[in-house]
Amino acid sequence: MEKTFEKLRHLQEVLSKRIEIEKEIDEIPKALSVKEELLNRLQKSFIEKNDNKVASEAELSRLTKLMNEAERSREASEKRMDEISTQREYEALEREIKVSTEAEQEYRREIQKVEKTLEVLSDMLTSEEELLNQQKEEIEEEKNRIISIIEEKEKVKNSMISDEKVISQDMDSEILFKFERIIKNKSGLGIVPVKAGVCSGCHMTLPAQFANDVRRSEEILFCPYCSRILFYEESDDQYVAIDDDDDDSLEDQASLSDLIDDEFLLD
Repeated sequence: MEKTFEKLRHLQEVLSKRIEIEKEIDEIPKALSVKEELLNRLQKSFIEKNDNKVASEAELSRLTKLMNEAERSREASEKRMDEISTQREYEALEREIKVSTEAEQEYRREIQKVEKTLEVLSDMLTSEEELLNQQKEEIEEEKNRIISIIEEKEKVKNSMISDEKVISQDMDSEILFKFERIIKNKSGLGIVPVKAGVCSGCHMTLPAQFANDVRRSEEILFCPYCSRILFYEESDDQYVAIDDDDDDSLEDQASLSDLIDDEFLLD
């Protein structure tokens, strides 16, 4: 079994590096996602402002039309002043001129407000358009950079996968499957030594009989607490004093561990 354990330790190194590279590959595009989200917000803001500009231009056209109508009405009334013959006609025409003049002035004031709004919107749209183009360029550069980085990391990953296949030849596929899951879930540590009856992965004291089974190295055994593969390693302190009162608890631990399904421990 020592040869198998040596293979697993070697495989652990390769698997840990490969899994780490896979995480890096997954993380790399996240920086681009942030930039793309900013671009989406800028585009949304630009569209809203442009819609406001279009609406303001329509309102300006409407007000200009109304102002021109009021202006023509005033001018027509003023021309009729020479045609009136009675005081009543004069007063009525004077009221018409006053109403048209006030309407014309009001429309002119509204037009000035809309023109000011259009000026502000135009300046903002020009500024945001420049920012949008800059952001698009940055995203394109970032995409190219990410593609290059990912390609390099994929090469390294594929090389490690090839190494894994060489190392794991003739090894049980189910053990390999569990082993990889353990490494993913246990921060790259899938095989650990048992020292003085203690798992060095989770630092839990193992049931005495189970620890002896690990020491005999007749089969691959998984820690009942952390699911890591265990192998025996000599320790300066091989004998741990156990009170008689603890015998039952250790037996209970061993019995409990036998009932725990490997798949459950790996989840």
